[in-house]
Amino acid sequence: MKLEVIDLKSYMSNIVYTIILFNILIIVFKMFEKYKVNNLQGLIFNYITAGTCAYFFLEQDFSLEKIINSAWIYHAIFIGTLFIIVFNFYAFGTQKVGIAITTVANKMSLIIPVSIAILLYGDTFTYHKGIAFFLALAGIYLSSTKGGKLSFNKKYLWLIILVFVGQGISDSIFNDFAQKFPDEGGYLFFMVLFFVASVSGIIIHTGKSLKTKIPFQFKSIFWGFVFGVPNFFSLLFFLKALGDPDLNSSIVFPVVSMGVVVSSSLIGMLLFKEKLSRTNWIGILLSICAIYIFSY
Repeated sequence: MKLEVIDLKSYMSNIVYTIILFNILIIVFKMFEKYKVNNLQGLIFNYITAGTCAYFFLEQDFSLEKIINSAWIYHAIFIGTLFIIVFNFYAFGTQKVGIAITTVANKMSLIIPVSIAILLYGDTFTYHKGIAFFLALAGIYLSSTKGGKLSFNKKYLWLIILVFVGQGISDSIFNDFAQKFPDEGGYLFFMVLFFVASVSGIIIHTGKSLKTKIPFQFKSIFWGFVFGVPNFFSLLFFLKALGDPDLNSSIVFPVVSMGVVVSSSLIGMLLFKEKLSRTNWIGILLSICAIYIFSY
């Protein structure tokens, strides 16, 4: 069975689709909480679903030997493993230091892939891009906090650092794949990446089950499927945006991050009756200004 993806000519379409799909993931994850779905179980089936989607899009024959000998195999292994590890750090962080601080650490991690893109891939860093970048950081910070203040137990600083560094490294490796193998791997790369993530999740779940018995939830299969389909397409369009020769990756990361923060804040207000403070609105306006500058 073969499926085809529409070839989008405009890189902005790839970015817009990425932001829309990331927001769908946020909404579905809200459903995890509402229906009390075990996060780890749901994520495991999500990665199995996403890997299966990649398999259906394959237009090439493959073998285990071909996968092992591929130039991108280590990219897939590292990213797939980091996906599940970083999420567990993120989930633990929301419990110990709060959602706002963990979200800021996660979103601010764009500093790492942007810096690496400038150093390794020849991305330009102009005066205007510098202004937009700092507006982006301020916008993300203010949009994600209540009152613009963050306070937490300093003994969990290591946890915040791990979320920041882990997400940043994961994004950097993903961008490295996009820059080095723009026409290689493709759906086969995604298939391997997602199945590595699912196996890593199973190992972590098994380890946790040895300490505390975790009952299996059949609803995890359903919600994992609902999460996995948009998850696959979100990374597919994200990869297309990063691999676009007319667009620097040092622009893609902040624009996508700001787009997700702004749109998810508005969705939270409209769909989930979440209140936005004056600080949040200032952050949204700064993000919009940054996106405008990046666009030109």
